[in-house]
Amino acid sequence: MNVEQVLFWCAVGLYGVSASAYVFGFIAENEKLLLGGLAAAALGFAAHLVSIGARWAASTTNPFISISESLALGTFMSMAIFLLVQATSRKVRPLGVFVLPVVFILLGWAGTLRVASDSQLAPALQSPWLWVHIVGASIGFSAVLIAAGLGLMFLLKDGRSGRIYDRLPSTTDLDRLGYRFVAGGFLMYGLMIVSGALWADQAKGSYWNWDPVEVWSLVSWLIYGIYLHLRITMGWRGRRLAWYALVAVFVMIVTYWGIPFSAETFHKGFRVEHEWQPPVDGIR
Repeated sequence: MNVEQVLFWCAVGLYGVSASAYVFGFIAENEKLLLGGLAAAALGFAAHLVSIGARWAASTTNPFISISESLALGTFMSMAIFLLVQATSRKVRPLGVFVLPVVFILLGWAGTLRVASDSQLAPALQSPWLWVHIVGASIGFSAVLIAAGLGLMFLLKDGRSGRIYDRLPSTTDLDRLGYRFVAGGFLMYGLMIVSGALWADQAKGSYWNWDPVEVWSLVSWLIYGIYLHLRITMGWRGRRLAWYALVAVFVMIVTYWGIPFSAETFHKGFRVEHEWQPPVDGIR
């Protein structure tokens, strides 16, 4: 087992410790356990960061070719935003009760799917739009994951009191903050879809190919569009939107990693489904 693998599994283990500390700390209303969960999450994030960098350096290609790498990158971005939120407000420290178990499970699953880091990106797929696509997808997923965590905090706090509950932001603030993260995620998903279409046009000669991941990405984007419509136009607030955010994030997880894993799609390892030919005289 090389250094990159050791660091990867250290990250998984530390996220598992963090998830346990957050869950039991919240149940016991123990601030020290919550603080320990945050410390373990920060250490796990450091190991996670170095493992991605080491894999990138070893493979000389982008660290998101395989499903395992995509999972590792998506969870890494989620942890980056989570720790940033933690650094700005102590009141949302219990957010880890939702975020860390999800990150732990996804990264642990990524570990079971790991392959040698010698994959190469096909020349047809090498485009600046790929980076825009990946950044939009990763940040978008991270934003809605945080929104779902805020939704869970809303549901846990609503109508309850206690040492932990009393220190949480008000339900009104949690509702408003969750809305902002959903709005940010919706915008980043829009960027993901547009850049993905431009990238597909360069690689395959068409903007839309009805690939299962394309279809489900559009469905997921529309699901969050409906969330915004229900809030802005229909006046929804509170518990209904909190539950909505929780359910929607699992639809997004299936879209990102379930569909490519179970179906032969363009996104599964970024394979091109037909032999790519370079443009002739400027015409595809």
